[in-house]
Amino acid sequence: MTSKTSSGNNSKTHSAKLPDVPPVVNAEEAQAQAAILSSALPFLRRYAGDTIVVKYGGHAMGEGKLAHAFGYDIALLKLVGINPIVVHGGGPQISAMLDRLKIRSEFIDGLRVTDQSMVDVIEMVLSGSVNKQVAELINRAGALAVGISGKDGGLIQARRLTRTKRDPDSEIEKVIDLGFVGQPEKIDPRVLYALLGAGLIPVIAPVGVGADGETYNINADTAAGAIAGAVHASRLLMLTDVPGVLDENGKLIEELSAEEALRRIADGSISGGMIPKVETCLEAVRQGAKAAVILDGRVPHSCLLELFTRAGPGTLIKA
Repeated sequence: MTSKTSSGNNSKTHSAKLPDVPPVVNAEEAQAQAAILSSALPFLRRYAGDTIVVKYGGHAMGEGKLAHAFGYDIALLKLVGINPIVVHGGGPQISAMLDRLKIRSEFIDGLRVTDQSMVDVIEMVLSGSVNKQVAELINRAGALAVGISGKDGGLIQARRLTRTKRDPDSEIEKVIDLGFVGQPEKIDPRVLYALLGAGLIPVIAPVGVGADGETYNINADTAAGAIAGAVHASRLLMLTDVPGVLDENGKLIEELSAEEALRRIADGSISGGMIPKVETCLEAVRQGAKAAVILDGRVPHSCLLELFTRAGPGTLIKA
């Protein structure tokens, strides 16, 4: 039997304090922690070997403690046999950089009009500083994350996004030029499979490449939904700044079928900024994801609560 107090250099190794491990106060607390781990076993079995796509953005991305917890949660998913893929946003960081460069932003229907000079800045911010910061959150937690953009390996092949707007006087629909704002046309997941097969966690900046090599700025929700569908993810987790889809009384709707979600959009009970999020989830499910969840990223460990407990905090959307 191996002794816990080996001599020589090994004694230093055994006595070294593990980083970021909270101390156990007493036996009761230790038993409570063990009970939590045991209760998670059925959920660990359910998702073992599965792919989970997580869209990371909003308040959770900016607040220090939440960001730290997010990195640990994604690392934990990998270490228990799940294959997480992270797609991140970066709107506030983009706006801050454009302000520093004195480049004025214009938004139409929530989309940033993007000219050539602006798309270069957006790519620099998303694929550069933000992408590496998110990957580093996970690396610090003990897993291995690799930051890439949708241009790498032809992952997100995109085309220009078009929008139309009806003139109230003439009733004529006009095409709105959004510049280099794109939408996924095809997802080639081979680079993701290569990274996952090597035990790595892909962290993806939502930048796509056009047929002629042009760069497109893509909404992170849209990119995450397209990727989740392409890899047939077991879950798409959409971290937002709201609890999920709410009913007419402001109460959380725990589960929605595709049919009911469409009905609620049609009758107006799902409205505003929640419509594109629900539509993204529906499209992900149509394209091959098993289910999608809109959940509150402001809640610490929201991903773990959703996957490993019966009291998942979000709205589950499935076919």
